[in-house]
Amino acid sequence: MAKPDSHPLWQHHAKRYFFIALGCLFFSIGFIGVFVPLLPTTVFMLLALWAFARSSERLHNYLWQHPRFGPAIRNWHQHGIIPRRAKVGAVTVMMLSSVFLIFFSAVPGWAVFLAVLLMVVVAIWLVSRPERSVSPGQNNGAE
Repeated sequence: MAKPDSHPLWQHHAKRYFFIALGCLFFSIGFIGVFVPLLPTTVFMLLALWAFARSSERLHNYLWQHPRFGPAIRNWHQHGIIPRRAKVGAVTVMMLSSVFLIFFSAVPGWAVFLAVLLMVVVAIWLVSRPERSVSPGQNNGAE
């Protein structure tokens, strides 16, 4: 007789509940980001959406259609759009973190270098993302 903890149905439920819990954690952090100025909201809502897509169609649809969080999530998913406000916030946090690491931390120099390098690469990628969608009738200055 198989052990109860090795049963595929149990594993399915455990995985589903794990992703629901993870989605709720990400949603909670993102919700706090609405009130805490430098804590990103959209990133955590995207992570919550990812977790809910693997666990609960109802929670996924709720977040996708949410009046406050849904538009930013849909813009990212459909067009890769990151609003300017989010870019400025993220780059500001990375700059402040870099200054702290360089001048006020006891972290080894090689680790500071790698962390700052990673933040620079992420900032460059972030700034290169579009801020708004281009409608089919717009030529964006190209003739």
